[in-house]
Amino acid sequence: MMEQKEEQKSIYKEILEWVWFLAIVLVVSYLIVTFVGIRTKVEGESMLPALEDGDQLLVDKLTYRFRDPQRYEIIVFPYKHQENTYYIKRIIGLPGETLQIIDGCVYIDGEQLAENYGAEVMLDAGTAAEPVSLGEDEYFVLGDNRNHSSDSRVPNVGILKREDLLGRAWLRLWPADHIGVVAHGEKN
Repeated sequence: MMEQKEEQKSIYKEILEWVWFLAIVLVVSYLIVTFVGIRTKVEGESMLPALEDGDQLLVDKLTYRFRDPQRYEIIVFPYKHQENTYYIKRIIGLPGETLQIIDGCVYIDGEQLAENYGAEVMLDAGTAAEPVSLGEDEYFVLGDNRNHSSDSRVPNVGILKREDLLGRAWLRLWPADHIGVVAHGEKN
C-alpha cells in the first residue's frame, strides 16, 4: 500500500516536472519570437539572385534595437495592405537622403549609387522618377530583381518608416543546400 502511494506521488511529480518544463519552453519560445527572431518564407522572385522563391529565413529582430539599419541590408517588413504578409527587400535610401532613379540607375544626393544588384537596367522608376526626399526615420527599399519587384517605387509599398522594419534577414534555413548566413553589404 505504501509503495503504491509512493509510486503515485512519483507519477504526479513526474507530470508536474513535465508541465513545468513545457511552460518554460513556451515562455522562452515566445520571448525569442517576440524580441529576437522569427521565421519567414520568401515568396516570389523579387530578390533574385540573392534570395530565391521558397527560401526559409530567420529574421533578426534584435540588431535594430542597438544600431541603425544600413544601406544594402536585406530587411523584412509587413505589407500594410494584407495581414500576415511580409515583404523582403534591400535598403537603398537612408534617412535624410534624396533619391532618384534616372535611366534605370539609382542616384543618392545627385551621385550615382555604385551597386551591382540585379542583372538588368530598371525599366520603371515609379515614384522615384522625380527626386524623393527621405525624412528622419524613412527608408527607400528595392528588390534585387528590380523589374519584377513591388518596392518603394510603387505607392502601395512606398517609403518605409523605421518602425515598419521588422528586422533583417539573418539565416537561410532552407533549402538544405543553401543553409547559411544571408549576405548583406555592397556585393552579394
